[in-house]
Amino acid sequence: MNRMNRPGDKMFKGIFAPIPTPFDERGEIEWNALSDNLTWWGQTSLQGLVVAGTNGEAVLLDHEEKVKAFYFVRENLPSEKVVIAGTGCESAKATVSLNNAAAGSGVNAVLVLNPSYYKSSMKDELLIDYYHHIAECSPLPVILYNMPRNTNVNLNAKLVVKLSKHPNIVGIKDSSGNIAQIGEIIKNSDNSFSVFAGSADFLLPALLLGANGGTLALANVMPEECSNIYRLHKEGNLKKATNEQLNILEINNAVTARYGVAGLKAAMELIGLYGGPPRLPLAPLGSEEKQQLKETMHQCRLL
Repeated sequence: MNRMNRPGDKMFKGIFAPIPTPFDERGEIEWNALSDNLTWWGQTSLQGLVVAGTNGEAVLLDHEEKVKAFYFVRENLPSEKVVIAGTGCESAKATVSLNNAAAGSGVNAVLVLNPSYYKSSMKDELLIDYYHHIAECSPLPVILYNMPRNTNVNLNAKLVVKLSKHPNIVGIKDSSGNIAQIGEIIKNSDNSFSVFAGSADFLLPALLLGANGGTLALANVMPEECSNIYRLHKEGNLKKATNEQLNILEINNAVTARYGVAGLKAAMELIGLYGGPPRLPLAPLGSEEKQQLKETMHQCRLL
C-alpha cells in the first residue's frame, strides 16, 4: 500500500518554523522581542515551532537558557500549536537531562541532533545504541535530526529505518537534501513515523515521495507560502504547488546556505519582526549583504 494512502493520523505533520533566538546587542536573550515574534507566528498557518534548533543557535545557548526558552515559547504560543524542543547535546547525559527539563515545560516532542565532535566514532552501531538510550530515557517522543552539513555525520536511510522501529522514536527532520535517501526512509519506515524535509528548497519533492511536512528556516518569514505548498500538495493541485515551490528557491537559498542565521535574522527585520544580531562568534550581515538580501526579497514580493 502506498505510504501516503495508508490510514492513520499523527500530530507531527505540516509546516514548522525553527525559530531564531533573539539577542540584544550584549548577546543576551531579548524576551520581549521573542514574545512579539511568537504573537505573529501564532496567528499563521504554521503547525508549530521548533525551539533551540540550528537556526536558534542552540550550540551557543547554555542549558538554562534553553530550558527557559522551552517554557517561554510554550507559554506564549497558542495551545493548538505544536512545540518541539531541540535537545541534542554531545553527551547522552546532557541530552537526557535536557529532555527531562523539556518535558516539564509542556512541549510536545524533542528534536535530537546526533553527537558529532568524535565523528570518526559515529558508526551506525554506536548511533543506534545512543538513540535507543535517549529514547528509552525520554519522557517525550523523540524526533531524529539529520544535519550532515554541520555535523559531517549523515544518518543514512538504513540506520534511520532501524531507529524508526523504536516506539519512542517518532520521526526525523532530514536536512541532507538527499532526496533518494529521504525516499528510502519513507518507503521502508512505518506509517506512524513522520518524515520532514529540513529545507524549503526540497519541500515539494519530499512531499511527493510521502513526507509528512517540513521544518523550514524560510517558514519564519514566509509561513503562509510554505504552508500553501503543503496544502496544495494535499489537495492534489500539483501545478500550483510546483509554481509556489519554484518561487521560493532563491529566497530560501538567501536565508539558509548563502547568509545563514544572520541572513534569516536580517530577513525577519525587513518584514517587521525582531531578528537582532547573532551571538558571537557569529556576525551580523554587512551593509552590502543586507542590500542584496533586500533586493532578493523584493524580487520574491516579500517587501
